[in-house]
Amino acid sequence: MDLPNSKTLTARNINGLVYYTFPALDALDFVRHGVSTRLGGASRSPYDAMNLSFGRGDDPDAVGENFRRFCAALGGKPEDVVLSRQEHHVNIRNVTAVDRGKGVTRERDYTDVDGLITDEPGILLCTQYADCVPLLFADPVKKVVAASHAGWKGTAAGIGRVTVEKMRADYGCDPGDMMVGIAPSIGPCCFEVDAPVLEAFQKLAVFDEGCFTAKPHDKYMISLWEVNRRSLVAAGVRPGHITVTDLCTRCRPDLFWSHRAAGDKRGSLAAMIGVNLHDKRMNERNMNNR
Repeated sequence: MDLPNSKTLTARNINGLVYYTFPALDALDFVRHGVSTRLGGASRSPYDAMNLSFGRGDDPDAVGENFRRFCAALGGKPEDVVLSRQEHHVNIRNVTAVDRGKGVTRERDYTDVDGLITDEPGILLCTQYADCVPLLFADPVKKVVAASHAGWKGTAAGIGRVTVEKMRADYGCDPGDMMVGIAPSIGPCCFEVDAPVLEAFQKLAVFDEGCFTAKPHDKYMISLWEVNRRSLVAAGVRPGHITVTDLCTRCRPDLFWSHRAAGDKRGSLAAMIGVNLHDKRMNERNMNNR
């Protein structure tokens, strides 16, 4: 398959497993991260091949293998993952080592979580998608990372701003230090809505005519990318610290899972981010050698 050219993301291929990373996050040696595609998994039709959701009717063994492969590409394993439990709200969970494996190798003991934050090495925060917007955060000063799921309802409710505020309140992060990636998702070319959805966005202070275009018959094309970008800037993230995707999931249903393209019989993408164990291991090794 010919991959689309992207000016803002890096495509990576490990033995046929294709995923994307953000160059700005790649430059941070304490971060490991990636956004999956449909390529390189073990699932069969209609979930072929990289489906990262246990809740869509796929063979659980295949999904488990998919997690193993994707985690291995990021230098981890399924036991490291902590999975969100998304309900299109703005609830954010602080994650620690006691949560490792929840949602993948063991049951979750939480509900209604669309965002995850941690400062503990060895954990992979994971959120799931099929058109909604993945937001990945990293603070290089406090060594804190976060992942939030911005569906249209979460975007309209300002989940990006809520994530920034929680990182600041609970971990002492300065929004001006944060690096944020807005990952592949449905673009302004394809996210068509009607008047009631537009009205929900119009309640946002950052929303104006630069965020949508009107179409005939009371239809509107909204840029979730731009709304999230503006919300992050309003929360104090520097514009130059935000990388916005240029890949639309609806335009490339052969590469990405898209709910608008495939409906309910589909798989899910995943966005993962974690604090890398590498530096800690090197420090421990150096201490042992003294």
